[in-house]
Amino acid sequence: MQHQHQAHGAVRREARPSRLRKSLLPYLRNWQLYVLLIPVIAYFVIFEYTPMYGVQIAFKDFIAKKGIWGSPWVGFKHFQRFFDSYFFWRLLKNTLGISLYQLVVGFPVPILLALMINEVRQAKFRKFVQTVTYAPHFLSTVVLVGLIFIFLNPNTGLVNHFLELFGLKSISFMIEAGWFKTIYVFSGVWQQMGWSSIIYLAALSGIDPQQHEAAKVDGANRLQRIWHVNIPGILPTIVILLILQMGSLMGVGFEKVFLMQNNLNMDSSDVISTYVYRSGILGAQYSFSAAVGLFNSVVNFILLISVNFISRRLNETSLW
Repeated sequence: MQHQHQAHGAVRREARPSRLRKSLLPYLRNWQLYVLLIPVIAYFVIFEYTPMYGVQIAFKDFIAKKGIWGSPWVGFKHFQRFFDSYFFWRLLKNTLGISLYQLVVGFPVPILLALMINEVRQAKFRKFVQTVTYAPHFLSTVVLVGLIFIFLNPNTGLVNHFLELFGLKSISFMIEAGWFKTIYVFSGVWQQMGWSSIIYLAALSGIDPQQHEAAKVDGANRLQRIWHVNIPGILPTIVILLILQMGSLMGVGFEKVFLMQNNLNMDSSDVISTYVYRSGILGAQYSFSAAVGLFNSVVNFILLISVNFISRRLNETSLW
């Protein structure tokens, strides 16, 4: 009996390593792929997650001499100050206004462009259109804003010369607050629509050609095939990208707004990111600016979770 128990124990000890070895076998076979992931994981850990410990200064009166840990806790003092400030509603209105404007105008344009490029049958013309629409993506923000100033100059700008040809007065676009959002959004659409259409073109290439053949047999014309075959085929991709864009709704980029901003259009151009720069970097109010930035991130996070939840309930397409 004793020998039997010892034998069973030996079998169990041998079975455990074998099961562990089997579970690790797929990872060991593809170890080269996991090695390639190491730099990416290291980047996010070092530059994205590790600095998050500094978020606590939003709840402290940060004193450089005492450091982050030594600075006194003040709770939600800085958040309350931001909510009660004169700038709060202006910043919120401008940030949401630009973001929603950009979403309504900028989100559908790459989809329409991809659908149109997909219908082009001449290969040379198709490549030409793709090259022309992709090219602006590679312009730096500084160059783009420089072009905007040149074209919209009230004295020498091409746009104002065009207006004068029709007997209209020249417009000082860059110093009139009412034009800021439109210029910001449409210049962004022009710069990014070609590049953003690439993922939709990839999704369109994955649609089964037999669906189009069946639609032709049923008598569907080109527009009907686009509506009933192409758009449903890329709908999951559209939903996923919409969720991702909603998750950054409050994240209006700093650089372009800052370069286009001046004292005369401040009522329309002052957003949360530029306010954080003025109060945090220029004003050395590190705790206060950290609180404003954290508020912005939390709102984006809530929007991402909410839109993802709604999308999963409505059409079963979501990020997770």
